[in-house]
Amino acid sequence: MTQITHQIRGLFTDYFKKQGHVIVPASSLIPSNDPTLMFTNSGMVQFKNYLTGKTLAPYPTASTVQKSVRAGGKHNDLDNVGYTVRHHTFFEMLGNFSFGDYFKEKAIFYAWDFLTNELKLDKERLLVTVFHTDEEAVSYWKKIANLSDDRIIRIATKDNFWQMGDTGPCGPSSEIFYDHGEQYWGDKPGTKDEDGDRFIEIWNLVFDQFEDLPDGSRIESKLKCIDTGAGLERWSAILQNTNDNFQIDIFKKIITVTAELAGVKQDEKTKMSLRVIADHLRSSSFLLADGVTPSNEGRGYVLRRIMRRAMRHAYLLGTKEPLMYQLVPTLIETMGMAYAELEANKQLIIDNLKTEEERFRQTLDKGLKLLETETTGLSNGDILSGQTAFKLYDTYGFPLDLTQDALREKGISVDVAGFETAMAKQREEARKSWAGSGDSADEAIWFDVHQQTGSSEFLGYTNDTLTATVCALIKDGKTVDKAVKGDTVSIVLNQTPFYGEMGGQIGDTGTISTATMTVQVTDTVRKADNQLIVHKGQVINGEIAVYGEVTATVDIERRAKIKAHHSATHLLQSALQQVLGDSVHQKGSMVDDKRLRFDFTYNKALTVEELNRIEVLVNEMITANVAQKTQLLSLEEAKKTGAMALFDDKYKDIVRVVSFASKTKTYSCELCGGTHVAHTGDIGSFYILSETGIAAGIRRIEAVVQASAVRFVQDKNALISDISLLFKGIPVADIPAKIKELQADKKMLEKQIGELKKKVALGGTDTVATETINGITFVGKIVKDIPAKEIKSMVDAYKAQIKSGVVAILSENEGKVSIVIGVTADLTNKYDAVPLVKEAAVIVGGAGGGGRADIAQAGGNLP
Repeated sequence: MTQITHQIRGLFTDYFKKQGHVIVPASSLIPSNDPTLMFTNSGMVQFKNYLTGKTLAPYPTASTVQKSVRAGGKHNDLDNVGYTVRHHTFFEMLGNFSFGDYFKEKAIFYAWDFLTNELKLDKERLLVTVFHTDEEAVSYWKKIANLSDDRIIRIATKDNFWQMGDTGPCGPSSEIFYDHGEQYWGDKPGTKDEDGDRFIEIWNLVFDQFEDLPDGSRIESKLKCIDTGAGLERWSAILQNTNDNFQIDIFKKIITVTAELAGVKQDEKTKMSLRVIADHLRSSSFLLADGVTPSNEGRGYVLRRIMRRAMRHAYLLGTKEPLMYQLVPTLIETMGMAYAELEANKQLIIDNLKTEEERFRQTLDKGLKLLETETTGLSNGDILSGQTAFKLYDTYGFPLDLTQDALREKGISVDVAGFETAMAKQREEARKSWAGSGDSADEAIWFDVHQQTGSSEFLGYTNDTLTATVCALIKDGKTVDKAVKGDTVSIVLNQTPFYGEMGGQIGDTGTISTATMTVQVTDTVRKADNQLIVHKGQVINGEIAVYGEVTATVDIERRAKIKAHHSATHLLQSALQQVLGDSVHQKGSMVDDKRLRFDFTYNKALTVEELNRIEVLVNEMITANVAQKTQLLSLEEAKKTGAMALFDDKYKDIVRVVSFASKTKTYSCELCGGTHVAHTGDIGSFYILSETGIAAGIRRIEAVVQASAVRFVQDKNALISDISLLFKGIPVADIPAKIKELQADKKMLEKQIGELKKKVALGGTDTVATETINGITFVGKIVKDIPAKEIKSMVDAYKAQIKSGVVAILSENEGKVSIVIGVTADLTNKYDAVPLVKEAAVIVGGAGGGGRADIAQAGGNLP
């Protein structure tokens, strides 16, 4: 049976396609063009720049079914989920948009026509609100829907006037309500009982016709736009004869399976927990599919809050083992037909939910027991101390809102101010500890920046460019409010696609820009214990200011080369272990856009055959073109998978495991936070440049891939061609033999030259000139350009000629002096060559000297 909810999606998109609208796919839950938002919370987010006129829309009209999350920032329904029939952290918003094409009349017509003719809702149950001065909208409702005055309610508050911000587009809105019947409590909008469950808003039409200026004035907008939004779950509830969103098909299936897995009945006692789990399963899974991961900062922290709130309710149902991950197949069954990303990221979602729930369950029981102890004696209206709430957060990982949620059922509140005081005290102590860790004083500024801005959020695994907010600017070691053309500046953004140097991977480069400003980013680094991603660069034009909205764009060509070199190190590690044995372990690496360097344990130089085998293995893995897979696991789970890592390094509790594997074979599996290619084939080819020893038992391989590998081969071929030409074009295969021949010729010629030099030094004859000193025959000669090793043979020759005596030869060669002194055997008891050569060495600027009594050598640097 086809889901009613899924049918509505199809009806909606088919209807607006017939009306000439472009059907635009849902955007990511991570906004790419609005840094003020934590999550995409409505259908208009991806069209924001079109609605403001900042960017010309590529189509005049559009329609979407947009996945949305409201669980952080000013749009936060987290605390209401489970307590009401219609609040969700995740929901689907259907909308139609006009960017200067049609306006109020058509927007009202489309809404009324779709609701009454396509969904066939009872016209008598529909009523609308308008901004109290919007007579134009009133007239169209009367004309198109034939509504009487009592069913057109004028609202004088901001409920019916939309503003994007303090300045910019704005305009009146008209909301359509459905009357579920008098069996439900509540009254019409604008009355004191409007928050009841009888009259429910089902569609909001925004008429974007004005613009608020910085001076406080309001003018007619040149670009009049339409922006509408309707809750799919609310429409589905009406068509399934209920006012309770949790009773519709997509929720009923998840809730039924949850109850079965937990072994509980669906009743008033379990209703809230079952609903919280169903809702939070959806938001958690979609956020994980869009690249958000649980953490203690930013979006990751909100995701963790959502997950842990659901996991607490799973615990309350009495489950003994992790539950959430078991529900993922049911979620895909109910929503996968509309959102392919769920199936595509199924294992990633399952792994994250399972790991997080396993971790949380380890401390949940202790935390709840502490909470129970601390609340003994407290009753409805009492307050839990902020210090206790902080202890739950700091020791057991209980977010403040989870403690509040657990106590809400008992009517007990939390001293939030006391909690914040305890949090601030811990941060100050951490700052003192960090400042005393030996880091330079200049680095201390980053801790202060981190305290003000929070951690940077890296979104570069899935984004090369995105819109962000400037959180901090640092110039000359100090924070500043702005920087201008020519300034060298460091920039911290709330979110970034730039990878900060870490784990051996070099930082990204690129631009941070607006329509009037450009910063050339020359490096990206991490500061404050890796919590901040800092973009270093120079302002090329314009002015950059704190809190300004900018576009951060990575140099994607350079990034692609870095990714290829990084992934190649993983394959190289695998190949090394295959060739040299499992005892080989990584000891460090460096990857940039030009080459890779990989250090590993091994106690001897690799042979040519081993290097060739390693090179072949890596290229075979590249040719296999297997896909990269990323998992987020607990450190213990990661170790169990056999993932390679530097386990003496510090890792977080949740780690990123990157693997390259086919269905039958795993080529590589490592802990890694860097960026990687999607498939090994993207690496291109792999060549080893060198293999050297860098320390006792540590070897280093340098290698290249992609374009660098091509250049390496081209340069090598060019060199071989040049050598061939030098040998008058002999075949390349004959070059080694030719070189050996030349080496033999060179050796023979060097010997002949040496003999000739000695002959010249002897005056061109074999007869030596002597003199007699104190009755001893003495030969003394100064020669030039004869190496020391040749002088020794000359001394031996002279000693043989004179039979008895002393020989001293000095040679000036390349700016230095070599001295060799020889004494014939019959005189060594009287004259020792060693002290004689030492005396001579002093004269020519040398010291020392050594040898035997019959022959000794020394040198100096004063020719």
